[in-house]
Amino acid sequence: METQNQTTVIVDNEWRRWIAENLLLGSNPADLLQVMVSGGVDPEVASAELNAAQQSPYLAGAQRLKNRLAKHDWVLDNLRRLEHLRAAEIPRRHRLSTREFFDDFYTAGRPVIITGMMDHWPAMNKWSLDYFADRCGNAEVQVQFGRNSNQHYELDKQRHEKTMRFAEYVNLVRTQSPTNDFYMTAYNDSRNRSALASLWNDVPPMPEYLDPNSVDSGFLWFGPAGTITPFHHDLTNNFMAQIIGRKRIVLVPATEIASMYNHEHCFTYVDAQAVDFQRFPNLRQVRPLECTLNPGEILFLPVGCWHFVEGLEVSVTMSFINFRWLNDFTSSYPANRAF
Repeated sequence: METQNQTTVIVDNEWRRWIAENLLLGSNPADLLQVMVSGGVDPEVASAELNAAQQSPYLAGAQRLKNRLAKHDWVLDNLRRLEHLRAAEIPRRHRLSTREFFDDFYTAGRPVIITGMMDHWPAMNKWSLDYFADRCGNAEVQVQFGRNSNQHYELDKQRHEKTMRFAEYVNLVRTQSPTNDFYMTAYNDSRNRSALASLWNDVPPMPEYLDPNSVDSGFLWFGPAGTITPFHHDLTNNFMAQIIGRKRIVLVPATEIASMYNHEHCFTYVDAQAVDFQRFPNLRQVRPLECTLNPGEILFLPVGCWHFVEGLEVSVTMSFINFRWLNDFTSSYPANRAF
């Protein structure tokens, strides 16, 4: 904010944005006046700016929009409160039928762990670190690397791309103590799906839930114990099929978005490993769901469902988005993603 001299502060557009935002948040104009005067603004000038803002048709239009959003929030909060009436658990269902999955979970947006559907997968018996090295060791793959150097490695994922031989990566996973510094993720799929194409032969389709004719034939996640995927939500419904190792997963239903401090795109600064309730007080009203995903189990993650994932051991996961039913929610996602 520009100054006219050492004692008088000019009310520029930064001040006016601050006034508008705080009035829309319901702040008392008298309190805002006191802050402005304490900041060096002449009392008469501050009072005039506040009066002009309160009478502005632009602010009245913004208030009308805020009222509409408040109605939307009311509906969403009602759904959140009704969800809290359910047991705080993620149900497990053995060989869930197509109709049951569609009616009780897919269209309801409820997470579920499905067991028994991967028993016949060749990957469940064949896949190991030795098998990977022998089958595809010479392939050039892409990995997320140097993640420990950047607090926002998920948002800045393109800065962490590294290409290397698959056998070299397998050896790193084999010999490394628990770490989050490197991880082969779905973000590396464009290169790795072709490089490791022979592995996809070990993962048969699941026509009960997935479209076998879709070009989306699954994404590979492979890393050591200690890998972390921080709290975020996907823009589609998602399957996580666990093949090797176990993962700890913390879920927060999509209806809790008002309390998740969604700062940018589909991410939040909330650390699931050490929640800072002083910085994020609204999280006290959130009811997270937690599970351990074991080999041979499939977790259904509904669109918009917040999730944190931790590799408890060396782990290999396949994820899928090619469901038989509507799953295009990305095309209607907001274009401006600074929330």
